[in-house]
Amino acid sequence: MLPLRTRIFAFLQQRLMKSPLTAEEMIALRAQREGFRTGPITALLFGRPADVETKETYVDGRRYAVYTPRGLNGPAPVVINFHGGGWCLGTPEQSAWVSSHVAARTGSIVVAPTYRLAPEHPFPAAVEDAWAAVEWVAKHAADLGGDPGRISVMGDSAGGNLATVVALMARDAGGPAIESQVLIYPAVEMYEKFPSEAANANGPVLTSTQMSTFSHLYMGSSYGDESWQASPLRATSHADLPPTLIITALHDPIRDHGTRYAEALRAAGTEVTLVDYDTAFHGFMSLPGVAPAAKKALAGIAEFLRSLPR
Repeated sequence: MLPLRTRIFAFLQQRLMKSPLTAEEMIALRAQREGFRTGPITALLFGRPADVETKETYVDGRRYAVYTPRGLNGPAPVVINFHGGGWCLGTPEQSAWVSSHVAARTGSIVVAPTYRLAPEHPFPAAVEDAWAAVEWVAKHAADLGGDPGRISVMGDSAGGNLATVVALMARDAGGPAIESQVLIYPAVEMYEKFPSEAANANGPVLTSTQMSTFSHLYMGSSYGDESWQASPLRATSHADLPPTLIITALHDPIRDHGTRYAEALRAAGTEVTLVDYDTAFHGFMSLPGVAPAAKKALAGIAEFLRSLPR
């Protein structure tokens, strides 16, 4: 069962925030969500960022938030963290709690890039921007205080989709080398509905109807395109990918996306750890104030990243 605080949050969210069904409603929701995120109860819901150095840099018009541990000694690992939001919503700041605490707990520099959002910029714009971020980090890691040979990718939901895609792209391109990937309730299949979507059709934060809206707006005129750049579960091969941590939530419509991706990785011989949180829901890592499982999952992410060979 979901914790009481989670059920209260879900109840209020359903009544205060209208689910967008059109492109215009989706665009309007961005401002509403950002106002909600920066409101007076921000820290209670979204958690307090860790005490790290935070700065911004701009690359070809895209803003990158950079979280650097204080007292850094020597080149540090770099984690590129792609935010969620159904490819239509979100900013790096909605993942600031995760990004900053991963930086503080692992001694890694976390780079959280923006990417162009649908419906104004449909597929493959987000993929292009995510790949550009990987290339830029690989080229400029040393300038940030990082090690270009120790780059990991991380992302939640739509950001998890982008992390899986760029890991596949890096493998096929022969680099940049990706040390690991952390996939938090990733969306890896654009069209097929798995059993978890029926079981959690009206789950907190994400519903089956909303997932369909996100998919249609993200794909735009390319809806129906079955390429793995949209649905990485459909890649011809999942071999030769880096060690992977996949986090899923029992009450998430797309829980089975993570489970199926873990199965595909294991079948291809890729090292994968799958952790499911039975009191969690889609988006819980961005809402530690209403999801007790978020702190436990954060500890698991930090442990996974620290365990990588150095």
